[in-house]
Amino acid sequence: MLETLNQVFLNTVKNYPKENFVLYKDKGEYRGISTEEFKNMVEEFSLGLRELGVGKNDKIILLSENRPEWIISDLAILAFGGITVPIYPTLTAEQIVFIIDDSDAKVVIFSDEIQGEKIKSIKNKLSKVKHFISFISPPFEGALSFSQIRELGRKRKDKDPDLFEKSALEVKPDDLATIIYTSGTTGIPKGVMLTHKNILSNIISVSQIIEFSEKDTVLSFLPLSHILERMVTHTYIYKGCTIAYAESIETVAQNLLEVRPNIMVSVPRVFEKIYAKVMDNVLSSSPLKRKIFFWALNIGRKVGEKKLAKKPIGFFLKLKYKIAHKLVFSKIIEKTGGRIRFFVSGGAPLSKEIAEFFYAMGLVILEGYGLTETSPVISVNTFENLKFGTVGKPIPGVEVKIAEDGEILVRGPNVMVGYYKKEAETKEAFRDGWFHTGDIGYLDEDGFLVITDRKKDIIVTSGGKNVAPQPIENMLKANPYISNAVVVGDKRKFISALIIPDFDKLEEYARFNKIKYTDRKDLISKKEIKNFIKAEVDRATQGLAPYEQIKKIALLDREFEISKNEITPTLKVKRNIIEEKYKDLIDELYKEENEG
Repeated sequence: MLETLNQVFLNTVKNYPKENFVLYKDKGEYRGISTEEFKNMVEEFSLGLRELGVGKNDKIILLSENRPEWIISDLAILAFGGITVPIYPTLTAEQIVFIIDDSDAKVVIFSDEIQGEKIKSIKNKLSKVKHFISFISPPFEGALSFSQIRELGRKRKDKDPDLFEKSALEVKPDDLATIIYTSGTTGIPKGVMLTHKNILSNIISVSQIIEFSEKDTVLSFLPLSHILERMVTHTYIYKGCTIAYAESIETVAQNLLEVRPNIMVSVPRVFEKIYAKVMDNVLSSSPLKRKIFFWALNIGRKVGEKKLAKKPIGFFLKLKYKIAHKLVFSKIIEKTGGRIRFFVSGGAPLSKEIAEFFYAMGLVILEGYGLTETSPVISVNTFENLKFGTVGKPIPGVEVKIAEDGEILVRGPNVMVGYYKKEAETKEAFRDGWFHTGDIGYLDEDGFLVITDRKKDIIVTSGGKNVAPQPIENMLKANPYISNAVVVGDKRKFISALIIPDFDKLEEYARFNKIKYTDRKDLISKKEIKNFIKAEVDRATQGLAPYEQIKKIALLDREFEISKNEITPTLKVKRNIIEEKYKDLIDELYKEENEG
């Protein structure tokens, strides 16, 4: 029985030897690292860190984009009972200082010159840090390189060949594995303490209900500093999958074609963009192509409904689906590499319409729900239990109940130990043995969990109506002319929205309609543009209750940015920051109300 992440790793290197355990892009092509070579790299780096005097319970910062060295470092740290503290590579130097200092980290591992420049600029403020290690040649004096540490480890291994495995097996299930700082849509980030047992319980539960195997190749592109990608990476290791790393989020479309993965974990934003692009191509094609596409989609939806209802698909419907697949779906599926068994979506709510759209084409998205504090998975849809518009049923061993005010409460072996050095916040999060998620939702008649919104995000109008902004924002983002949206209206008479248009599409619309403009700011100031986007907003949100309908909009001339603290590294909007930043613009929308 495997009880720690170290035992999982040692078990895998013995039982799943393969030539391409990990794939990474180098000089334009994917290269493989064998299981044996990978294990040696982990062992050498781990022993090298020990030679520097790093030991059990020491905190080590990991600041890097996804690459093999990330997970090698993580496994190397865990092997001697160290605690990995990951940091998103998109964070600014100022945001990084807080995490390094608050975590009491002894070592900072970083990837390249870009991260090195950030560390160099704050180095004098990091009095607790003893060593700086770079994956490349050290970009500043006093830093060591990944290869130098491995060389130290090789020498130690020669003297004591059993030390790595011996120390790895001494680590206990209740030992801390990681401290992950929440990206914090509100307030200061908190360090979530997770043990080996927390993460491993999640891995085993998920593996019981979703099939992963050594035959699978997976494409990893979500940041490994995010608990979802980190947990599924350890799941891939547990099951002996081949892990291929995307070069970046921007290159995912190309990497899908090169790697041809069977599985990919993503966030809704990626599926929203694919959906918008497909629909855009369809709507700008010839009337005949449009007719064929919507005919095929209708057939796909009918087949999807039968499959979900576990009803037989008749001969003629099967035949029509084969034609639809050949004419339409196969071309879209090819762009994913053609071998996808399933996608997993997490991190934020996925629109029901988009999930059904992919399913109709034969691409399954298993949407789940969880938090950093729950290692992360609480519930997930599976092939056996699939219901769009929900985040699935609670996973084995995890209990969910709904509080009187609608808040989702969780109990299980995956729930964190607490927040690092924050006793009051930890106490506040746990009441009567249940962890309070801060999310609002309900369990439907079939036991599927439905998320309504964040408790803190619920808008209460001046008329006392409760409005959940996220579902409305999802409707808006499915529109090809809308890139992002923030619904506002707390303590106001009506609901409004800040809209970031898809500028490629909007500029195309302006050119077609001979609307002259100098720049984006000028474009969104045009009355005909405002009217056009408002009409698109109305079209996207048909069917909402009168008190949920968007009465007014304000257009923004740029995307939200991580560096400006407007969104988290997982692309969630920091609602309080946006409302504060655009206060004057929002007040303008309610000017008449205020005057009245």
